[in-house]
Amino acid sequence: MEPWRIIAAVLAASVVASFTDWLFMGVLFHDRYNVHPEVWRDGRNEPQKIIQSQIVGLLSCAGFVALCLILPHQLRIYLKAAAFVALAGPIPLLWQNGLWMKLHPLVLGSHAVGWLARFVITAFACSLLFPPAH
Repeated sequence: MEPWRIIAAVLAASVVASFTDWLFMGVLFHDRYNVHPEVWRDGRNEPQKIIQSQIVGLLSCAGFVALCLILPHQLRIYLKAAAFVALAGPIPLLWQNGLWMKLHPLVLGSHAVGWLARFVITAFACSLLFPPAH
């Protein structure tokens, strides 16, 4: 596998997923974030926090691309892996956060969908950029 394909998959998925992050983790149910304002940090250093958040997103795409590299090259398999990874990581974590922290259920649900969308986007990027094995 050419390294440029791996890098392109990570970067393309990260850029596209940043827009779904904006939608699912920022715009949707924006008014519900302030139902319990005491759970959120203040707005200081927001650009730095956005950069750090984008780095986490890039790392998650890179990890999923690495997983796709060891799977058979089929979009169907990549999409199943996306669902399993979301069910193994961010969705249970968000659910537990909702049990113990005052976060609105719609916020937690939109974040869960956002993480699933990130992995589905990465699955499509891998499917487009990774050549089928012969």
